[in-house]
Amino acid sequence: MKKKLLSVLLCTALIGTLAVGCGSDKKTEENKKEDAPKSDGKEITVMVPEWAVPSDEMLDAFTEESSINVVMNVVSWDDIRDKVAIAASGGAAAADVIEVDWSWVGEMNSAGWLEEIEMTDEDKADMPTLETFSIDGKVLAVPYANDYRIAYYNKEHFKQAGIEKAPETWDEVYDALKKIKDAGIVEYPYTMPMNADESATTSMMWMAYSRSGQVFNEDGTLNQDAVLDALTFEKKLVDEGFTDPALKTASGMDAYRKLTAGEASFMVGPTKFVGISSNEEECSVVGQIEAILLPGKDAASEKTMPLPEAVGVTKFSENKDAAKEFVKWYTSAETQKELYQANSSIPTRNSVLADLIDDGTIQNAGAMLDEAKLIQSPFPNGIPDYYSEMSNAIYNNVNKMVLGEASAQEAFDAMNKKVTELAGK
Repeated sequence: MKKKLLSVLLCTALIGTLAVGCGSDKKTEENKKEDAPKSDGKEITVMVPEWAVPSDEMLDAFTEESSINVVMNVVSWDDIRDKVAIAASGGAAAADVIEVDWSWVGEMNSAGWLEEIEMTDEDKADMPTLETFSIDGKVLAVPYANDYRIAYYNKEHFKQAGIEKAPETWDEVYDALKKIKDAGIVEYPYTMPMNADESATTSMMWMAYSRSGQVFNEDGTLNQDAVLDALTFEKKLVDEGFTDPALKTASGMDAYRKLTAGEASFMVGPTKFVGISSNEEECSVVGQIEAILLPGKDAASEKTMPLPEAVGVTKFSENKDAAKEFVKWYTSAETQKELYQANSSIPTRNSVLADLIDDGTIQNAGAMLDEAKLIQSPFPNGIPDYYSEMSNAIYNNVNKMVLGEASAQEAFDAMNKKVTELAGK
């Protein structure tokens, strides 16, 4: 009987071969071999970023239950897709279970790298983000960490401007921003990512989604009315001085932190800012920020865009059944609760999110649970395999627009030309 190996590895995948190098900042290799529970010899490798690694105790419990050894390959998020591609080109698996970002699933599906995973109707109802990882009715990965767009506002800033009610529409947001700026409460009351990177793409998409209910047409091309409306509104906020000009070349996280620094009054951002806004070490205005539903055109939006992370089983795995058993365990309700405690991973199961809010584990949740129930993918046919190229075209043209180098119409025309070409229309 083999002992369990719980090493943290930095691995380089080579064509036809997976070379594994060892290193860990938890237990030493010898201690792990001595402490790990015994199994019948089944073993799988799991390649995920640092923030997705379960605790040693969680992995020990899984091995005790399943008799499956787990080798955790901890790889930087930026490197995982390349390692999977290199290994797959030689017919090898970089790992049995791999990280699958929401933006990779189309490419990985087209390349034939992912094994279909069966999920129950109950699971699908409890995990709306499964839709993001489904193509042609097949679930290709199961989300373990949720991220969806939710709105935040500084109640104190609104109160100082004489506004007692949280905004429900984008017109109400605009009116509030104008009052706050005119009153001199903050110079730049609205914050959003505008740099030429992925965050500007997703910002444009959720803006269109929340205002118009769609981003793409059924054939994968951009919906002109929705996207042009979003671009026009974003440009209006920039041109009228509601956004900090420095954000045109700053990271998305720098933009989001304007709110927690008390320098902005409203934003739409990641769900993790629910926790950040209550942490005195990360937020200088604790108690002032509240999470609310995404605004819409005539009322609060009925949709929000998810940007989750998942795990999937590679087609080249020689341990598919064991790998699927791990995925089932890793994304189960009990494990999601433990992952939140260990890594602050927002649950993808709404039942777990509700439990954590109800028992006070997640505080100052605001509309977090209500927004989670509105998660829908803006991609009518699933994430396309050309997403990366499409995103590049979108964020570069958004950035040109906010820099004053293009009008909203010109920005739309340029990105639409590229997306239409990519969609094969």
